[in-house]
Amino acid sequence: MVGEKRYPIDKVTNPIQKFMQQQKSGGIVLIISVVIALILANSSWSEFYFSFFEQKLGFQFEGEPFLNYSLLHWINDGLMAVFFFVLGLELKREIVGGELSNPRKALLPIGAAIGGVIVPAVIYILLNSTGEASNGWGIPMATDIAFALGILYLLGDKIPLSLKVFLTALAIIDDLIAVMVIAFFYTSDISMISLSIGLGFVLIMFIGNKMGIRNILFYAILGIAGVWTAFLLSGVHATIASVLAAFTIPADMRIKESTYVKKMQTYLEKFKSADPNHNIPTLTHEQIHILDGIKEDTKKIIPPLQRLEHGMHPFVTFFIIPVFALANAGVSIAIDIEQLFSTNVAIGVALGLIIGKIVGVVGFTLLMVKLKVAPLPHGMSVRNLFGIGFLASIGFTMSLFITSLAFTSEVYMVQAKIGIFVASIIGAVIGYMILKKQPAQ
Repeated sequence: MVGEKRYPIDKVTNPIQKFMQQQKSGGIVLIISVVIALILANSSWSEFYFSFFEQKLGFQFEGEPFLNYSLLHWINDGLMAVFFFVLGLELKREIVGGELSNPRKALLPIGAAIGGVIVPAVIYILLNSTGEASNGWGIPMATDIAFALGILYLLGDKIPLSLKVFLTALAIIDDLIAVMVIAFFYTSDISMISLSIGLGFVLIMFIGNKMGIRNILFYAILGIAGVWTAFLLSGVHATIASVLAAFTIPADMRIKESTYVKKMQTYLEKFKSADPNHNIPTLTHEQIHILDGIKEDTKKIIPPLQRLEHGMHPFVTFFIIPVFALANAGVSIAIDIEQLFSTNVAIGVALGLIIGKIVGVVGFTLLMVKLKVAPLPHGMSVRNLFGIGFLASIGFTMSLFITSLAFTSEVYMVQAKIGIFVASIIGAVIGYMILKKQPAQ
C-alpha cells in the first residue's frame, strides 16, 4: 500500500495473514491435522502418540490432586470449551442480527437441521438398538462447519451467496442441537451443588450485561473461574457452560453508527490540522490524543460479542480444532475387518451421516417448500440442495467429540471414527462434484 512502510518480516507474515483470512483455510488445516494424526497412529511413533495424550495434568491442594485429568481430557473439556464458547457467540449473533433473527428466513434452515439430526439418529438406532453401542446415536447428528464451508468456498463464484448462508445457518443450528443433546444425554452423575454454583455465576454475568458492564476481563474471570470450573465439577459437560457464558456477552453498540461516523470525521479533521512532526518518525502528543479518542470510540461501537468472536475465531480455527483433531483422529488402520464389523457401530455412523443427512436435510427442506412453509432461497435448486446435503454429512469435529463422550470401549471408538472418516470423505467428494457442475453465478 502507498505510504506504508514495509519490513523484511512482512514477507513472512503477510502470506500467513492472507491464508488465515480465506474461508477455506480452516478446512485445509483440519485435513492436514487429521492426516498427521493418522500417520502418527500407524507409524513406529504410534505407542508414543497414544501414551502422550494419556499423560495426567492437574493441581495439588494440601497434598490432594485437584482437576487431575489426562491431556486428552483437558483438550476435549478445556480447549473444546473455547470452541463451544465461540460457537455460542456465533449463535447469539445470528439470533440477534443474523439469519436466525428473521423467523420467516430461519424456518427453512431450522427445518433442514432438524431433519438432518433426526433421520441420522434413527438410522443409527435401528442398527444399534442395545448395549453400549446404542449410546452412539448422537455421533452422526452433527455437521462440521469449518470443513463443510471450506469445501463450499473452494468453489468460489460457482456458489450463490444464498447457499453459503443456508449451509452456515443449518450447521450452526445443527451444532446447537448437538450441544443440547450433549447436555441432556451425555452427562455423568450430576452434582446439584456445583451446577447451582455454575448457574449462579451465569446469572451474575447476565446481570452484569444488563447493568452495562462491557469489560471483557469481567466476563472472562467469571466465565472461566466460575461457570466453566463449576460445570466441570458438576458432571454436566463443561462445553455447555461455554455456550451459556457466551449468551451473557453484550451484543449491543454503545454509540449509534451515525454518531460514530460524525465523530470519526471530526477526529480526522483534527488529525489533519494537528502539527505534524516533519521528518521525524514519531507523533505529537496532540496526534496521540486524537488517536486515543478514535480507539476508544471504535471500541464502543464494536459489541463485546463481536470483538470476542473476531479475536478468538483464528485461535479456534488454527489451533484448537487442529489440536483436537490431532488428539482424537488417530486410528490404527491395522484393524481386523471382523473386529471392525463385529458391531454395527461403523456402518451405523457411516449410513447415518451419508444417508441420514441427505434424506433429512433434502427431504425436510423440500417438504417445507411443498407445504409452503418457506420458499427455496434465491439461487438454490434441487440439484445444489443435494450438494448441500452431502456437505452436511461431513461430521469430523463434532462427531469425533461426541464419540469421546458416547463410548468407553476403545473398539467402539475406533469403529465410530472409521465410520466418520468414510462418510465425511464420501460426502465431501460427492458434494463438491455436484456443486462444481453448475454455471458460475
